[in-house]
Amino acid sequence: MKAIEIRNKYLNYFKKHGHKIIPSAPLIPENDPSVLFTTAGMQPLVPYLLGEKHPEGTRLTDYQKCLRTNDIDEVGDNRHLTYFEMLGNWSLGDYFKEESIAMSFEFLTKELGIPVEKLSVTCFAGDEDAPRDTVTAECWKKAGIPEDRIYYYGKDDNWWIAGEEGPCGPDTEMFYDTGKPACGPDCQPSCDCGKYVEIWNNVFMEYYKSKDGTYTKLKQHNVDTGLGLERMTMLLQGKETPFDTELFAPVMNKLQELAKADSIESRRIVAEHLRASMMVIADGGRPSNIDRGYVLRKLIRRMSRHLNKLQIDLNELESLIDLDIDILKDMYPELEKNRDTIKQVIIEEKDKFIKTLAHGEKEFEKYINKAKEENKNVIDGQTIFKLYETYGFPPEITADLAREQGFTIDNSEFDKLFKEHQEKSRLGSEQKFKGGLAEQNEKTISYHTATHLLHKALQIVLGEHATQKGSNITTERLRFDFSHPEKMTKEQLQQVEDIVNEQIKRDLPVTCEEMTLEEAKKSGAMGLFESKYGEKVKVYTIGDFSKEICGGPHVTHTGELGHFKILKEESSSSGVRRIKAILE
Repeated sequence: MKAIEIRNKYLNYFKKHGHKIIPSAPLIPENDPSVLFTTAGMQPLVPYLLGEKHPEGTRLTDYQKCLRTNDIDEVGDNRHLTYFEMLGNWSLGDYFKEESIAMSFEFLTKELGIPVEKLSVTCFAGDEDAPRDTVTAECWKKAGIPEDRIYYYGKDDNWWIAGEEGPCGPDTEMFYDTGKPACGPDCQPSCDCGKYVEIWNNVFMEYYKSKDGTYTKLKQHNVDTGLGLERMTMLLQGKETPFDTELFAPVMNKLQELAKADSIESRRIVAEHLRASMMVIADGGRPSNIDRGYVLRKLIRRMSRHLNKLQIDLNELESLIDLDIDILKDMYPELEKNRDTIKQVIIEEKDKFIKTLAHGEKEFEKYINKAKEENKNVIDGQTIFKLYETYGFPPEITADLAREQGFTIDNSEFDKLFKEHQEKSRLGSEQKFKGGLAEQNEKTISYHTATHLLHKALQIVLGEHATQKGSNITTERLRFDFSHPEKMTKEQLQQVEDIVNEQIKRDLPVTCEEMTLEEAKKSGAMGLFESKYGEKVKVYTIGDFSKEICGGPHVTHTGELGHFKILKEESSSSGVRRIKAILE
């Protein structure tokens, strides 16, 4: 069964069970400061999990494009991916454990044809905060899973929360038995031996964790599920890795055909990073030296580096992009729509990387000449790491050049420094998540409303081309990216600030209406990222000043916002400017 068939079966099954199919949100999140990219299907739905009314109702299903970068350096093995697709279904205060489990079981066994004997499940074991989840276990028994394949684990395995506080609860995970031999008499789903592969996770949000660590019962019980498409495709096709499926195999084969020095690890890195880069660019991402732009730059440069390792001419990138888009365009029409832009961005970044390599080689020559003068024949790890961190010069190229000059290299010191660097990067990424997807308070709601005023003010001062390209909100400030080809003048910034403060002073009412996307457009509402909207949308109107499609929430009157002050205006990426502002 092909990936697109699995996706369609999933969406149609849940549609048949009363769920509305909603579109995937973009990879670049709107107004979510906690992560650089959309990392899970539930992420765009947080306001609704917290009680906001969703325009499509209480039963939803979708496929969600996701990108996770914590393990970017692990890509190249047989399982890690940065970009993946998550299938999900949600109950927003509607059905709960029994119906959720019954549908999951029926979908796996009837729709996908997985034999019951291949399935095992896990449930929450209970602790001082919440009881053992025997209700879920009983639901699985009723569905058809025998008791000896129902396992109980603690919070580390079977409890879910976004961040440090917010809605949370026990989850139940479904595992597929690959048929590989058991690693021992106690082999079970918690093992990493490869016999069991997790395929689906149903989270039952019935608690709220407060900052002080206490748990209280939620009034609205939600169900949030996630099923990884690439993993399911691999298992149903009986393949060893996702790279053996139709999602990657044609590119993997083409790389093998072009390579003069083949490496399965390098081919996987090129195939995975190419797909991930294309998906980010199609959703508006551009390479830069900070945040998500830096991640995209790293993906493209790491891909280029491994094309070099395979001894493939970097000019082949254009044909590889065309091949990949042709493979994936039925699943992701946005790739075809943005074909020229994807090529332009990747090739420009590849060309910059070639210049980086040339610059790094010059720096390397300086180190080598100095070492020769000092009668040394070893390149120390500090030097290798500095070339890597400061100039983006790949350590393996440093090693190759050193050998050509008769030098050896101190890998142990480099490995130590590189691990420290990785740990810092990982902690930074986790810190992005730490604030919690559920961080929704008076301050962030105020900033969210202020972005609407800023957006409209920018269009008044600069013109209608100044449309939103991204937004990042914390409790301390807002950050707003918008289309504009040049630096704003001091006068323009003052005008924008004055317009926003005038609307705050007017204490305009903020109202919300639900309507179809077509009705919203006819009403003159600004609409961003239109592909993410479902049949019905929420339109927030701020007095006679602004009308915009948005998920919310917002303040009730602009007078609640305080005084708006622009701190900084700078370039975000080519043709995109960025404003940082605060409410005082």
